[in-house]
Amino acid sequence: MPPVHSAAELLESFLGLGATHLVGIPDNGSAALFESARTHPRIDLVTVTREGEAFALASGLWIGGGAPVVAIQNTGLLESGDALRGTAVRMGIPLLCLIGYRGHASMDRSGIDPFHRPDSTATLRRPDVDSTALLTEPTLEAWGIPHAVMEPGLEKEMVVAAWNRALDEDRPIALLLAHATA
Repeated sequence: MPPVHSAAELLESFLGLGATHLVGIPDNGSAALFESARTHPRIDLVTVTREGEAFALASGLWIGGGAPVVAIQNTGLLESGDALRGTAVRMGIPLLCLIGYRGHASMDRSGIDPFHRPDSTATLRRPDVDSTALLTEPTLEAWGIPHAVMEPGLEKEMVVAAWNRALDEDRPIALLLAHATA
């Protein structure tokens, strides 16, 4: 069985840092995190219809005194580029962003380094690899979003480091969830 991230531990880490909201769209990998937030009395869950909305809404919450965490999937990251750039990045909003790394396992199975930049349409068309996975880290790099792949067992340390870096640098920081939450 592949490793998983503890939804309860992630949520408690957010709350320990002062998070007030979880904003985003649940997917298969983050469903347990969203369910934990839905029933938790100390965090407000705000689901949106598009990932771009998540960044705009989280930026507004931060301006209003909140401390939101954004949780989306990497396919939605690609959809949300203008909202991410035009609100959170441009306005210097310190956001912790959890991004589901759909397709990471298929890259591993295919022997593709996640830092590999697709050099041809043939790479993007490979049937054994989710093309979104190939674009995730290069897209974050192009947008100037520091990121790391979340390691099971190190959730708390990685959340604290990313949260503090976002605050210190006044910008979004991404943690990529290559494994599901449970």
